[in-house]
Amino acid sequence: MPTATQLTFDDLGPALHETTFVVVDLETDGGSPTDAGITEIGAVKVRAGEVVGEFQTLVRLGRPLPAFIRALTGITDEMLLDAPPLAAVLPGFLEFAHGAVLVAHNAPYDVGFLRGACVRLDLAWPDPPVLDTARLARHVLTRDEVPNCKLATLARHFRTTSTPNHRALADARATVDVLHGLMERVGNLGVHSLTELQGYSSRVPEARRRKRGLADGLPEGPGVYVFEDAQGAALYVGTSRCIRRRVLSYFTAAEQRRRMTEMVALAHKVVAVPCATPLEAQVRELRTIAARAPRYNRRSVRPQSHVWLKLTVERFPRISVVTGVRDDHADGARYVGPFASRRTAQAAAEALAEALPLRTCTQPLTSRPKASACVLADLGRCPAPCVGAIDEAGYAALVASARQALAVDPLPLVAPVQARMAALAEQERYEEAAAWRDRLTALLRGIDVTATSDVLGRIEHLVAARATDDLGWEVHVIRHGRLAAAATIPPGVDPIGPLEAVVAGAEHVPAPHRPATAALPEETQVLARWLFTPGVRLVDLHGGVLALPRRGAGAHRGAFEVDLRQAVPAGLA
Repeated sequence: MPTATQLTFDDLGPALHETTFVVVDLETDGGSPTDAGITEIGAVKVRAGEVVGEFQTLVRLGRPLPAFIRALTGITDEMLLDAPPLAAVLPGFLEFAHGAVLVAHNAPYDVGFLRGACVRLDLAWPDPPVLDTARLARHVLTRDEVPNCKLATLARHFRTTSTPNHRALADARATVDVLHGLMERVGNLGVHSLTELQGYSSRVPEARRRKRGLADGLPEGPGVYVFEDAQGAALYVGTSRCIRRRVLSYFTAAEQRRRMTEMVALAHKVVAVPCATPLEAQVRELRTIAARAPRYNRRSVRPQSHVWLKLTVERFPRISVVTGVRDDHADGARYVGPFASRRTAQAAAEALAEALPLRTCTQPLTSRPKASACVLADLGRCPAPCVGAIDEAGYAALVASARQALAVDPLPLVAPVQARMAALAEQERYEEAAAWRDRLTALLRGIDVTATSDVLGRIEHLVAARATDDLGWEVHVIRHGRLAAAATIPPGVDPIGPLEAVVAGAEHVPAPHRPATAALPEETQVLARWLFTPGVRLVDLHGGVLALPRRGAGAHRGAFEVDLRQAVPAGLA
């Protein structure tokens, strides 16, 4: 089954008032983080502005402290004699900080020592999210407010309840107050999520920051959002599990793409389309992009440009690139695709012609030795019957083999191209071997997409559901490869009634010509990936069978990639 071709953005993470922070400070011997010379750990766990726990301990170092460290911190060698060793302390701290955002003033220093200690003790570093209050302060505060961003300076500015004194717990407590002061400042500017706080920068242009108001009133649930210009034309279409948080990210330093900065400058309005489930949001995003052709989207903006390979219905069928599917499957026509471009389709056609010598020209066949207008024949690449005596029975058998390979098992197409690649590799013609690899990959992907489309396109009605942690049950009705309805059933609710209501309100979808579906090709593939996700249950199905060929192109693609590494040097794989 084809893999996804577009990556989507994650939501902005939890709101700040829902986030647990562990503010940590270390005292060390002043050495390198790799030496893990930690002498004291102090940490404060906070959530929603409240302290929920503290952690403090001295750490036995096992070697004398430098004099300047003793003078700076007040920690002496005698104080560390009865302290637990780092091996006994560090696991307890990691447990204390588990699942929280790690905060420190000059975080690279403290986090570097913690990571170095984990390496030294052979412990896994949990790699938590990290927030640096020193960096944040440099972006939030001006020189008119504070001369520098040292902890002592910020403590005076925010009037912290604890005075930093180079002891771990006191410094961590002061850092908590500094953190809350900085969060209050940026909160007034609309920064309310962890990702926004981590990416906050005063260098975000004020014109972009002012447009945060475009997110006002947008829903918090899953769906599609459309940026529009002053004339109502679509600029950009996206999808998210939380529309408002995702839109807000476009107005922060977290968004650094030049195209998106340009798009936001033109944006006049954001329209939201709430969806019942994330899958419905993906589908509606594809449909909206296809319908409105937003200028700043790079995918699926011209679905009508898709092309297919076709094994035609003629006395001597040929391979042709066509722009649509006709109702001639019962007559023997076979289609492969769709392909995103004519170039990719032609590459797949070359792989097919290499494996099975089907004709590709449009000239009428005669018994003459050669059709002079056949370009492939002139190049010596077309062994079809038009270049020699016509063997009608033999050609009919060849066509039957092609139909079988395209519909059931493409092994007869894979082996000849692999042999060609191996021969080229032996001759050290690696670039040519890689080109044939790409042609075969295009063909196998096309056959794989065709099989998925044909299976879903023939199913008149399918209801499937999947349990989720937060929504209860996601329910989708799929008809002829098109999403006809989507809904959620809350936990603990008898599903019979809601299921009947969802089915009754589902869209009527007419049957398409095989192997096409009643939806955009991308939509059908998105639905197929969801259907074959672990945990999805079939509730109802009629008018078809949900099953892919066991030895179809999807299986051969995996085997092909393994064989390719054996036949072609790794640099080409």
